[in-house]
Amino acid sequence: MRKSIVLLLALTLLCAALAGCGAQAQDAPQGAAGPVELVVFAAASLKETLTAVGEQYKTVAPNVTLQFNFDSSGTLKTQIAEGADCDLFISAAPRQMNALDGALKGDADKNPDGLDLLLPGSRVDLLENKVALVVPAGDPKGVESFADLAEKLQQGGVLLAMGNSDVPVGQYTQKIFAFYGLDEAALAASGVLTYGGNVKEVVTQVAEAAADCGVVYATDAFSAGLIVVDTATAEMCGQVIYPASVLAQSAHAAEAQAFLDYCRGAEASAIFESVGFTSLQK
Repeated sequence: MRKSIVLLLALTLLCAALAGCGAQAQDAPQGAAGPVELVVFAAASLKETLTAVGEQYKTVAPNVTLQFNFDSSGTLKTQIAEGADCDLFISAAPRQMNALDGALKGDADKNPDGLDLLLPGSRVDLLENKVALVVPAGDPKGVESFADLAEKLQQGGVLLAMGNSDVPVGQYTQKIFAFYGLDEAALAASGVLTYGGNVKEVVTQVAEAAADCGVVYATDAFSAGLIVVDTATAEMCGQVIYPASVLAQSAHAAEAQAFLDYCRGAEASAIFESVGFTSLQK
């Protein structure tokens, strides 16, 4: 009888211990999960701010390592289309995102190759930027505005740095040319244009006074300490929207979505807005 009681107590204690372990496992924080590396492709104009957001995110998700690839949105889109490893894509314009969006497969203009590479339901408009006309210190050619730039370009008295045609900031510049009735091919032939493969290259040309002025994003002008003499209106070049989406091929879609959600939250928005972005939250 005594042995039976002892055995019953032992079994009771064992069951209690197992139940406690189960409760601890259920209550374990998400940060206790194994390490995850997320590959984030992002427009070059996001380099400083998104890097800062990534550093801050470590305190929220210490198990997540962010591997950034910053370049022109056109280059990043091509790399993704060719099968590059990417979990999250943030473009500086809808055009490059549209080209990967399966929801637009029937639109030959927006998605000419019929690609379906975005995770359905994850695409959002993350940020808005502005297009700015910047000059180096001292503004040696006295460029005062976009209207003034248009006149000086036609007169051949100024060298403008702009993005290539496959770079969003270059495409916005082309729209500004169209607004003022400027012929880009004629301007290029006359030697008044110089090009950059991404917005950072345009910034460098102006900062080093290799060009008399340049068209960049307002946020890049802020980060580089360049002088902004004018800002383009939506009528001139449209809105400058930065869409973001998790990639369908991602092996860590849940973690990528969690980081994207964080980028839309108050802490990340404060970083983006500190340099001139407008956060487009839910």
